[in-house]
Amino acid sequence: MQLSTLSLFPFSVPKFLHIKASREGESRCYFTLNQGFNRSNKLSRYIVIRSQLAGTGILDATNPLSEIKPSPKFRGVCFYGMTVMAGVLPFGILIVAHPLALIFDPYKTKFYNLIPKLWATASIAPFFDIELEGLENLPPQNAPAVYVSNHQSMIDFYPLLTLGRSFKFIGKNTVFLYPGIGWAMYILGMIPVKRMDIRSHLEAVRRCMGLVRNGASVFFFPEGTRSKDGKLGDFKKGAFTVAAKTGVPVIPMTLIGTGEIMPAGMEHVVNSGSVKLIIHKPIKGNDPEILRQLARNTILDTLSIEAQRKKRLS
Repeated sequence: MQLSTLSLFPFSVPKFLHIKASREGESRCYFTLNQGFNRSNKLSRYIVIRSQLAGTGILDATNPLSEIKPSPKFRGVCFYGMTVMAGVLPFGILIVAHPLALIFDPYKTKFYNLIPKLWATASIAPFFDIELEGLENLPPQNAPAVYVSNHQSMIDFYPLLTLGRSFKFIGKNTVFLYPGIGWAMYILGMIPVKRMDIRSHLEAVRRCMGLVRNGASVFFFPEGTRSKDGKLGDFKKGAFTVAAKTGVPVIPMTLIGTGEIMPAGMEHVVNSGSVKLIIHKPIKGNDPEILRQLARNTILDTLSIEAQRKKRLS
């Protein structure tokens, strides 16, 4: 098996942080923060972000601390601490670079792509694995699109940021008030929306159409809120109206596992587990209702298949 390595950061980081892919019949990529870089001949379809700490408590874990099993609350404290520490340098870079981005690239802000990706990767890698499937379905970096996904947990946007895409999130307005992460969302051009406020939702849709027409991509959680029981909720039309009126594709994505790691309403805990993000084939059309149904059915079918697989394994 051929492995490739890539140094992601110019500064010293823990040795446990690495990213790898290993599937029979697929090309492989292996990213580690203390080795050089080589690339296999073919882009891998499957990428896993992994740390040895994520295997803590598993008998075959290679970590010497494998016999220790931290509590979910302790992991939660460590997770938030890691998020803050990993964000100090990127947040400083954002503040310094923000005026230049507003002048030279006010819509796409491509300069910012790498910063959220590195921050999200460093924040989650010590705590759980991420597998990315269907990367070949992503449009070119410069091609605008409307991305949509199911919403299970507050940590959903971390796996999404590891894609390194410059889409603008639609977020609850109160999140923008949080020190650090809320300010970073504002600088990155994310769009605040007031829940249960029709005017605010219409304004968010209007802003999204303006961004897309200027070459940027946008991201929606079309359920509008996190699922409390893991079941897929109804999709609102906003995202699909933007796609239909601007003529760009909808990119459905399915998140699996985030609701088990940090369930809705239990934001103080981080359970053990892994996350899978599946990128589905683009959907195009000029009817928002048809786009809505196709996107929801795609994600729903994937969640059903995953539920059946887990049931067989249990």
